[in-house]
Amino acid sequence: CWSGAVFKRPAALNSIAMRLSAMFALVALLVFVLIGGALYQQVDKSIGRLPEAELDARYSVLESSINRYGNAEHWAKMSTKLKLLSEEDKRIRFWAISSDPAYEYGNPEAAVRKFAQGPVGVRDLRLPGQAYPFKVLISEIPAKEQRPALRFLIAIDTQTFRQTQHHLLLALISLATIGVLLASLLGYWVAHIGLKPLIKLSEEAQKLAPPRLSGRLHLAPLAPELDQLVSAFNSTLDRVEQAWTRLESFNADVAHELRSPLTNLIGQTQVALTRGRSAEHYFEVLQSNLEELERLRSIINDMLFLASADQGSKASKLSSASLADEVATTLEYLEFILEDARVVVRVSGDARVNIEKPHLRRALINLLNNAVQHTEAGQTIEVSIEQNSGRAIISISNPGLPIAAEHLPRLFERFYRVDAARHNSGANHGLGLAIVKAIAQMHGGEVFVHSDGGRNTFGLDLPA
Repeated sequence: CWSGAVFKRPAALNSIAMRLSAMFALVALLVFVLIGGALYQQVDKSIGRLPEAELDARYSVLESSINRYGNAEHWAKMSTKLKLLSEEDKRIRFWAISSDPAYEYGNPEAAVRKFAQGPVGVRDLRLPGQAYPFKVLISEIPAKEQRPALRFLIAIDTQTFRQTQHHLLLALISLATIGVLLASLLGYWVAHIGLKPLIKLSEEAQKLAPPRLSGRLHLAPLAPELDQLVSAFNSTLDRVEQAWTRLESFNADVAHELRSPLTNLIGQTQVALTRGRSAEHYFEVLQSNLEELERLRSIINDMLFLASADQGSKASKLSSASLADEVATTLEYLEFILEDARVVVRVSGDARVNIEKPHLRRALINLLNNAVQHTEAGQTIEVSIEQNSGRAIISISNPGLPIAAEHLPRLFERFYRVDAARHNSGANHGLGLAIVKAIAQMHGGEVFVHSDGGRNTFGLDLPA
């Protein structure tokens, strides 16, 4: 009876599905309202700025021409030009108001003349018979030669912009309605599918025979099994949470690192497009953008490499090599960097290991670059290679400020920097040491770091 009361309720299952469907609909409605409202506000602001932008663009083209014409003959040419522009775009109107009728244009009526007496700038003008106001740019044109001073008005009909806003609102409402209905239907379907395991559990519970449970269904015998299920599920959740936390932290760090070059690219491009510029200026902007794009490519390539390492990728193309020879090859590659930094690298010891050479050289480049960046000119970087108990250890030590103990365990984390102790922490995007750790793990090795005696030592511990 207890079993039937608990499990034989398909109507209750349907009720839960309906309630989940309603919750999906409510959540979808809330999301659509928030996103749609924010989107509409942003688009409304953008559309609201379009008439003023178009007026400014047209005035910047006509201003020099109007100021150049100072007699009636030339003004007739200007009037012809304004007429052609009005015919090309029926939304645009031009008025020129002056004390001399010969220098007027557009047959301004009394309402327009009164409107033109106001302050210069952009204002709204509503004319009889117009459903939507005109956005009008009023400017003062000084007198020149025979032409007296005049008020020049450029107006644009805002009907198109207002209708666009109206259509956008209708589209957002329609999409939100459709989205809520789809979310409700899909939510019901998902909830119904998700509740099927409960039906199977009910069927299994009904198969329990009284001899096996002493003729009754007790909660106490089920508790250990439920504890095991909960324990296993919680263990899975713990692993998922840890992976999610790492992924969330990684995504936040990636977004932070990508935001700076993207902001620079967008800002420089927007400034360059605000007005016409020389070819040299565009060349400089493209050159600067190229540097930011190279930085983005470097970050993305490093992230892809780390993602591959996180998925358990192992070094496969192994070959026997001398670590001293690999260090020497790396130093040749960094020769110019070492000369510019005016530091000396001294290598001692050797060991042979089975390694994937390109990966090891990349790790050595990152470690040596890290040491060079934090070594003063005229000082010496020590590279020590040892082989002990089946392990090959490469230590790269440079003189520098001590690193606090609380930072040492985190130095090989992605994007981690010690701003207080590392004076050049902004010189790279913070993935160099993380890549070193990934390469070490791909070879079955480890990384280490310690700071004492005025020297900071980073290194690799590889199987020999």
